[in-house]
Amino acid sequence: MRALLFLWVLFSLIAAAMAYLITYDEYRHHFPERSRVVRESMRTALATLLIFLVLGVFVTALLPRITR
Repeated sequence: MRALLFLWVLFSLIAAAMAYLITYDEYRHHFPERSRVVRESMRTALATLLIFLVLGVFVTALLPRITR
């Protein structure tokens, strides 16, 4: 169970990093000031991280009960 939770955290961090990079690349074409681009990209990365972490906790908690 710990290994599964570790994998969820690892992949959540990777998903957040990818969301940041994708959002940054897209927003830099639309906003002239870099600070807004970074702020919006960080907001998207944080939201992605939280969604994946919550999903991971639920799956990690429910999976052992479902597979019994």
